[in-house]
Amino acid sequence: MIPLEMMPPLMFGGLVLFMLVGFPVAFSLLAVGLFFGVIAILQGFFGVPFMQAVPQRIFGSVLANDLLLAIPFFTFMGAVLEKCRLAEDMLDSMGRLFGGVRGGLGYSVIIVGFILGAITGTVAAQVIAMAMISLPVMMRYGYHMRYATGVLAASGTITQLVPPSLVLVVLADQLKTQTASADVGSMYLGAWGPSVIQIALFALYTFVLSRVKPEWLPAAPENELGPRGWALWKQCLQGIIPAAVLIFMVLGTMMLGVATPTESGAMGALGAVILAVIRHPEFSGRDKLVFRAGMVALGLAAVIGTFYFKAQVGIDAAAKPYVQASLGVLYLAVAWMLIRASRIKPLRELIVQSYQSTMRLTAMVVFILIGSTCFSVVFQGVDGGLWVEHLFNGIPGGWIGFLLVVNLFVFFLAFFLDFFEIAFIVVPMLAPVAQKILAPELEPMMGSPEAAASAALVWFGVMLCVNMQTSFMHPPFGFALFYLRGVAPKEVKSSDIYWGALPWVGLQMLMVLLVAALPQTVTYFLDRGVGGKVESGDLQIEQPAIPDSLPAQKQDDEQQPELNFSQPEEEKK
Repeated sequence: MIPLEMMPPLMFGGLVLFMLVGFPVAFSLLAVGLFFGVIAILQGFFGVPFMQAVPQRIFGSVLANDLLLAIPFFTFMGAVLEKCRLAEDMLDSMGRLFGGVRGGLGYSVIIVGFILGAITGTVAAQVIAMAMISLPVMMRYGYHMRYATGVLAASGTITQLVPPSLVLVVLADQLKTQTASADVGSMYLGAWGPSVIQIALFALYTFVLSRVKPEWLPAAPENELGPRGWALWKQCLQGIIPAAVLIFMVLGTMMLGVATPTESGAMGALGAVILAVIRHPEFSGRDKLVFRAGMVALGLAAVIGTFYFKAQVGIDAAAKPYVQASLGVLYLAVAWMLIRASRIKPLRELIVQSYQSTMRLTAMVVFILIGSTCFSVVFQGVDGGLWVEHLFNGIPGGWIGFLLVVNLFVFFLAFFLDFFEIAFIVVPMLAPVAQKILAPELEPMMGSPEAAASAALVWFGVMLCVNMQTSFMHPPFGFALFYLRGVAPKEVKSSDIYWGALPWVGLQMLMVLLVAALPQTVTYFLDRGVGGKVESGDLQIEQPAIPDSLPAQKQDDEQQPELNFSQPEEEKK
């Protein structure tokens, strides 16, 4: 007979054993959960009805989770943008802009990686696109191979942290406790500070290296920089403006409270298709006229809608025809663009391939979620949550010791697991403990225990996101290095790729230390309540039952039940 206190460590050890053997993660989770569930039932730790929670949670918390709908939308958007040559144009223009200084191509790769990270959200697409375009140019100009491969791989992994990152969406879904949760909007706000600081660290490293070893990062020859002045700036803006519009469609609408994460992802997917259409060579003058008409209609509808929204009144009869006409023109323009995309064969193939890659990733996520649900239900049923809490409460050093051990644990797990597997397996176990240990440290700066509890989960989630970036950069399963090796020329040695990644992994770990030591890097915007949007369905107004008649002694005004339309304190912030 297995004692109850031994069930959680045996479950965790069995899961590790299955994955080391090479069994798929989703089925490893499911097999371990069902096996130990049967053992727990036979030993009387819980009854058969307890396992009914597995299908109830799968259909109620996984398949009916609106937040997870954002994953296929963001994936589809990244798959479309991967093939519409936006990265090529931006790298070319930025390379010309910064090419005249030492390390200029490195700066351009870092900046473009940051911009692409805000619109694609996929490491593979970003690393492959930038490596195919920039690596031959850097080799031709004489850049040291270790720096060239390292900056390309590191800039590709920035997309893990820059909103709208898929990792942040998944972490927001998993960082839930009985008393608090980390919504997607707060995760995005919390990630902006570390993402900007990380870009600054990468640029600072490039600057220092260009001074210490100038022969590693030479300036581009003047005769290869092409046109200068307004022609160069125009070329840069042609790549930046579409990206900025798409970023606003995805992030701006959500931060302003106009759309939920799922709705903003849908707008981003539609915007990516439209961007791919207008950038295609077969896009004619008539198509451009339709596109401009649609943009004017969108602007008119947005201005009128914003004016009446800020005035907090309904759109009156005089303005309603203009709004209806603007929306009608906009819908016709979008329909025309989609029809044109279906008639152009390369665009049609692009969209089909994007659908296929989206469905593959979505199916993988759903299967892992189903397996992790079964595992977590049984794990909690055998008091796994208490085991994890006691395990980490015994660590000396308080919250500092907790963060040190957790980050080292996640860092080494990333040698063998990707971020989806870590998020679905480890994060739900650690979230309650993290809230209990970290929330008291944030309460003075957040002002209330409720706000501190949610901010602690956001801080913890962003820290894990920075840490999990390294899973793409270090051996033996550094996927960014594999992608780079696959597209790099034969003269690029694998040893240069692996050695070149080490300084950038060190910078990423330095970023983890900064986020752990300075929670203000994450909570700066949260302190001010920016973007505190209440998701639809989160606000509930409950009316107490009022009987048809009250006793005579309770007819006074003080005893009448009152309706409470106030929001909870956490939602007000």
